[in-house]
Amino acid sequence: MDNKKTDTEIKLLADEEIFWDQYVQNCSEASLYHLVGWKRVIEKTFGHKTYYLYALQSNSIVGILPLVFFNSKLFGKLLISLPFFNYGGIAADSNDTRKILLENAINIAQLEGAEHIELRHMENYNLGLSTKTSKVLMLLELPSTAEELWKSFKSKLRSQIRRPEKEGFTVKFGEMEEVDNFYEVFANNMRNLGTPVYPKQLFKNILLEFGDRIRICTVYADDRPIASGFIAGFKDTLQIPWASSLGKYNRFSPNMMLYWNILKFACDEGYKNFDFGRSTPNEGTYKFKKQWGAKPVQCYWQYWLASGEEMPEINPHNPKYKYAIEIWQRLPLSVTKFLGPKIVKFIP
Repeated sequence: MDNKKTDTEIKLLADEEIFWDQYVQNCSEASLYHLVGWKRVIEKTFGHKTYYLYALQSNSIVGILPLVFFNSKLFGKLLISLPFFNYGGIAADSNDTRKILLENAINIAQLEGAEHIELRHMENYNLGLSTKTSKVLMLLELPSTAEELWKSFKSKLRSQIRRPEKEGFTVKFGEMEEVDNFYEVFANNMRNLGTPVYPKQLFKNILLEFGDRIRICTVYADDRPIASGFIAGFKDTLQIPWASSLGKYNRFSPNMMLYWNILKFACDEGYKNFDFGRSTPNEGTYKFKKQWGAKPVQCYWQYWLASGEEMPEINPHNPKYKYAIEIWQRLPLSVTKFLGPKIVKFIP
């Protein structure tokens, strides 16, 4: 994959994982999900083919692009960077390098017969691509102490946090020993949302790969898990890619107790930012995150589209998925746990 117009060489990742991750640590554009460990997690959990491209100049990495290939009966052939998560796309030292990496990705897409490439960027890079801006990330800049954060909250928010404490609910942080409890809450919530659930093995594989970066926080009513969040730290940011609570306990606001304890943990561990995850502006989850002081940061999902294709709408708001969602919500939890992982592996 040589580029004759420049001194940049594009390669597929083989045994250069240490150098790849060093680049991720030092590149301001790179996120947790650019680390090479996610390649192993996705391959082990879902069996998808991956293409991890990197750009070399003078034997130094100057750009990376992790890609996952989907061959789905539901949605066709796709290249995604990175599926299942909010972040991905190209991380590079220059726009010229981004363009060269994109050219090589397009070559792979054409060889595989992919209908589109989806790059989940946090910047609107000048790459000549169709761009979707329907989502934002909700980010909270953290003070140096949890006490300062508490004082910044409005009285209504503080009272909502105290409510589950008055009910005697307790909180526990853990790792692998908390996966079953997290998954029980998570699977229940996904069924209620009408969304196929990930396999439990995904979360185990993440912990096995990134154990020192991962924690699970769970709220208990007596011995029953009623809310739980899966949190991951990288550089100066702690994020919560998955969080759920049991609907029958919503009147006690266990999710408020969950998020407050996670935010305290973030302050205590010295993180500077907390990433609440992506939302659609002015919808329910957006307003929930905003009340904590989080501010929106625009997402730019950029697409290379095969001839005649339109930007995909693979999301619950697409009307054509309405009836499938309603049917899924009526299924027994045991059925959704069995069928969900077989379906969700093909939903990016």
